[in-house]
Amino acid sequence: MFRAMRLQALAFISLSAMMAAQAEAQAPANQPQPAMTEAMDVVTLDAITITATKTEETVVDTLAGASVVTRADMDRFQASTVSDALIGVPGVVAPMAVNDPGQSINIRGLQDFGRVNVLVDGARQNFQISGHNANGTFYLDPELIGQIDVVRGPVSTIYGSGAIGGVAAFQTRTINDILKPDEKFGMEQKIGFGTNGAGFLNSTSGAVRLGTNADLFGQFVYRNTNSYKDGNGDKIPDTGSELVAGLVKFNIRPADGHQISATAMRQNYDYDNNGTSGAGTRWSNEVETGTYTLGYTFSRPDVPWLDLSIKGYYTETKLQQTTIAPNTTYSALGVEAGDRLSDRIRTLGFDVNNTSRFSTGPVDHALTYGFDSSWDRVKTVDNAGGYVGALTPSGNRRLSGGFIQDEVKYNNWLRVLGALRYDNYKLDGGGYESDGSRWSPKVTVGVTPVKGIELYGTYAEGYRAPSITETLIAGTHPFPAFNILPNPNLKPEVARNIEAGVNVKYNDVLKDGDTFRAKANVFRNKIDDYIDMEEVGSPYLVPYIPGMPASVCARAPQYCMSIYSYQYVNIAQAKITGVEVEAAYDWKWGFMTVAGTVLNGKNEVTGGPLNTVSPNRVSSTLGFRFLDDKLTVGGRLTLVDSTKKTVTNPEAGYGLVDLFASYQYNDDIRGDVVIQNLFDRQYTQYLNSEASAGLTAKFALTVRFASK
Repeated sequence: MFRAMRLQALAFISLSAMMAAQAEAQAPANQPQPAMTEAMDVVTLDAITITATKTEETVVDTLAGASVVTRADMDRFQASTVSDALIGVPGVVAPMAVNDPGQSINIRGLQDFGRVNVLVDGARQNFQISGHNANGTFYLDPELIGQIDVVRGPVSTIYGSGAIGGVAAFQTRTINDILKPDEKFGMEQKIGFGTNGAGFLNSTSGAVRLGTNADLFGQFVYRNTNSYKDGNGDKIPDTGSELVAGLVKFNIRPADGHQISATAMRQNYDYDNNGTSGAGTRWSNEVETGTYTLGYTFSRPDVPWLDLSIKGYYTETKLQQTTIAPNTTYSALGVEAGDRLSDRIRTLGFDVNNTSRFSTGPVDHALTYGFDSSWDRVKTVDNAGGYVGALTPSGNRRLSGGFIQDEVKYNNWLRVLGALRYDNYKLDGGGYESDGSRWSPKVTVGVTPVKGIELYGTYAEGYRAPSITETLIAGTHPFPAFNILPNPNLKPEVARNIEAGVNVKYNDVLKDGDTFRAKANVFRNKIDDYIDMEEVGSPYLVPYIPGMPASVCARAPQYCMSIYSYQYVNIAQAKITGVEVEAAYDWKWGFMTVAGTVLNGKNEVTGGPLNTVSPNRVSSTLGFRFLDDKLTVGGRLTLVDSTKKTVTNPEAGYGLVDLFASYQYNDDIRGDVVIQNLFDRQYTQYLNSEASAGLTAKFALTVRFASK
């Protein structure tokens, strides 16, 4: 009953916006705004991003390893997961336990515990539960996303503490995704379905411009997926889930240059599994997420010293698990069907920054400065064995910081960016406390020797405070029953990144109207005091029969195995090096993109590799436009190298072919067809828990109605 009420409430959130749209049909047109996403393909390196520096610039002009995934990109390949959406982004993978819809982001071999700062509409996503998947996941359906901005490396610490791997900023959809600047109100209905477990998708959106100074947008999403078969035809169990989500956005502009914005998004996921390992106690899982933001901005050309942004946010993620069938280990502890546990994180934060633009002689400045803070509160309640309560401890953490950054331009051939950030943190729980602070500098120099080519070099440092789990974890692993120890003396990680790159931008290269864009970079990121789980202490005996008490080992050691305790500790240094390339060529009736990554990671203490560094990869898309650009057809080739044999669970290399076709009948009707893994290849994405899906076909129809 209560679940049905929650689902109805989520539906009402978005559908109420559509009813408001019809009620306001007589409202006058709003002031000009950016046009909605066009059906035809565009070179995404020309997309606007603010993630690298908090000032607007195109991706190809960004003096960093930056990429953008647009709504058009996601529609072209009918992305069902964030991992699907990020396939063509160099240096980035999104590993997941396929029996859990949660996602994680790995940038340049760094993931877990906030090494990548994941933002949804500017709000930090810090959820984590210890298990057999990534230690840091978030829940977000691609149908809710309008654009993904990725900045690789510790160059975006202006977005808060911890981003030594980079930043992945997800912007949810807005009114401009369905309305053109001269349209007053409208609705968009998308229906999708697919084979091999892809299931059914419904997305209903509505938007209205309330006079010239306000607008309202709402969206309701329902997705139902089922268990899929891999390339061998084997069914991978528990790979389906059900999602109900709602999104509402409201903007009001009380005066010229002033805007107040509010966002509310709720998601509810339901799925069953035998834990993320797929081999333990069987659970019924329910995930509820909420992201709420309230912001104020001021920007006006005649006031160059004030480009102000103030944002407050609140996020929460709650995973509630109900026991369906306890295994031997849990049964020995008295766990019965119906027993529950929950892991909940609540994050409250704010971000204030301003950009002042001025000139000193021939030198132009964009001076950006600000401060931010976030408070995490983790609460775990475990009435089903106690393992989750011990291995995902309750606790509190505060992250705070401030920064100043000056972007200097001289005579169209020289750009210099210097920044300095101060970070401070405090953590407590379980009778332990820790804190720390540090200054982190960044300097970038960009030179344009010839028009269309810009060379740049960067030195940047980043600072990541230990997480609640890394510091406070204290318990026993279910099986084998080794101990995991807390470590309140953990030092924060410090990353030192050296990077060199080139941005290329030319028009009319081979024919009038064509465009060529490219970015390439090399980097070396050294992380001091890198935190990883290691064996500690002396070995001891534990039973190798699940559920057997440890006291047996004293009387019958033949039933026991020798094992060590584990603890998160500081490794003296880890080093990651790599090369990234991204290029796109568009010649009106066709386009081609290429993205490639070569990564190497090393534990400088042991000399061994870092398990989180993904294999080398290249992805290329080729498309053609016909019938006055109404029809777009093409394919994507993805080649992934085999992983090193010395890492845990090495995977074989593989190649994938995907095909797509889109037909834009008119401004209001669009159809999409995608065939993924055309040759039904058996493969497992590195760091994933199970083999990925075999041959899969997806179909979608989008119908829009709008009025001027």
